[in-house]
Amino acid sequence: MFPELNAVLNWSPDDVTQGQFILLSDRRSDASFLVHHFLSFYIRGRCRVCFLGLVQSFSHYSAVCQRLGVNLSQAREKGQLTFLEGLNEALTVLSPSEGQTGSGSLDFLQSPSLGLRGLFRFIRSSLSGPGASDGEWGPPVLLVDDLSVLLGLGVDVAALLDFSHYCKASICSQLQGNVVMLARCDGQEEDYGDDEDSERLLRGLTHQCGLSIKVQGLPTGYCRDIHGQMQVSWKNLATGQHTHERLLQYKVHDKGASFFARGTSAAVL
Repeated sequence: MFPELNAVLNWSPDDVTQGQFILLSDRRSDASFLVHHFLSFYIRGRCRVCFLGLVQSFSHYSAVCQRLGVNLSQAREKGQLTFLEGLNEALTVLSPSEGQTGSGSLDFLQSPSLGLRGLFRFIRSSLSGPGASDGEWGPPVLLVDDLSVLLGLGVDVAALLDFSHYCKASICSQLQGNVVMLARCDGQEEDYGDDEDSERLLRGLTHQCGLSIKVQGLPTGYCRDIHGQMQVSWKNLATGQHTHERLLQYKVHDKGASFFARGTSAAVL
């Protein structure tokens, strides 16, 4: 968890904001550090978390969060964290071995007509199953790293936007929890044709979210002391208009990250 980012967002793990759909995105950079921040933030906030780790293994996320002072193994044992390891789950579906059964969340890999219904059922059962309403945990949270991976697995943009819409309606509205999704785009913003599906997905998710955090590389290129810039945008969902924005630069450390206004890094002063 990064205290400086909490200060920018005016958030605290002791008083978790509810009903938020938060979009993380990156372009010519890597926003994974934000996934680790939000994961450790919500675990510290005693939220019940369903984490779809479609990119890395549990041991990877656990090792990073350990450096941030959060024990994911302990959270999973207590029932606070439900983790879907996408790599293992996909292997179970595509190359099943005797006596091995998956959760059914990625069954669309074998039967595309099933769509993402199995994945949505997995999320709902994780966040509204036994123990969800006994007061032990705070608001439910869905965290996805990263949604654009499903594009490469054959899911079309419309299906992914329907999925995110249902997650938002179910978790943010009905359960009064939060949704955090990461989506990646490799090309430049003006190169719309180079990666059309990921661009369409990002634009659709941007329309749905109330808070957007975009991570980009520096326009001037590589800098040892500044790893990139981050645009934070808040939106009024009733009007669809952005209420305010902040542009920050950042540097990721082994055990955290620093955030500062553009041009105010010690490296350039």
